[in-house]
Amino acid sequence: MIFTLVLILIGALLLLVIGINVIQQQKERAEAERRTEMARQRAIIDETETVLSSTGMFPCSTNIVLILYKRVQEALTLSVNLGGNQTADYQRRLADLNAQIETLQQAPKQAPTVEGFRLPDTDKQILTLVQVLKKLKAILRAEHNKGKIDPTIFAQEEARVDSLQLRINVDSMLSRARTASFMKQYGSSKQMVTKALSTLHTIKALTPNDPFISRKVEEAKALLDEIMGAQKLSAPNAPQQKNGEDDIDVLFQPKKKW
Repeated sequence: MIFTLVLILIGALLLLVIGINVIQQQKERAEAERRTEMARQRAIIDETETVLSSTGMFPCSTNIVLILYKRVQEALTLSVNLGGNQTADYQRRLADLNAQIETLQQAPKQAPTVEGFRLPDTDKQILTLVQVLKKLKAILRAEHNKGKIDPTIFAQEEARVDSLQLRINVDSMLSRARTASFMKQYGSSKQMVTKALSTLHTIKALTPNDPFISRKVEEAKALLDEIMGAQKLSAPNAPQQKNGEDDIDVLFQPKKKW
């Protein structure tokens, strides 16, 4: 009888130990998941605030700012619900953000155009702007896929970002073409000008009345003439082109197959 009771007690203790271990493992798993989710929300907050801090570098509409604010708002709300050491800080930031969103929603909507956009002065600033626009475009698509952006607003804002990226691309290619020409790398220089002209045609399809296009097309053509003139001077014995053939037409001709 005593032996039976001992076995029962041992079995009960084993079950109790197993139960405690299972509960402990569940707690550790839940805590690990909470920390992972907290890290994910913190990354969302940091990424979005980085974009927000750079909105002064390009024409940014009220809709874009609201989309970014609401993304941070959602991440802060989830972080508060998850708890943790930063809960009080997140609650304070959330209260401030809610007030900013309310103020912005009541203010007149602004949708600046990209016509007056000018590149930053330094290569470092240009690189930062390129990275910011890339992140902004990814955020817009992610929020749109979640159904949080009106399709019309999404189309307008994505087109604005696309136009800005194309403009930066054109200016960058023309700048590299000038550098290559200065170094007498005329083949590479002509190739970059050609790509710039192709990109300008793409921009024209998006914004046909944009004066930026006409200005940059003329700039690219003038640069191409300058490059080809410099190339002729550097190779005086090269055969002359046929009469009536325009330099630009020759550049765009399909290459002959040998």
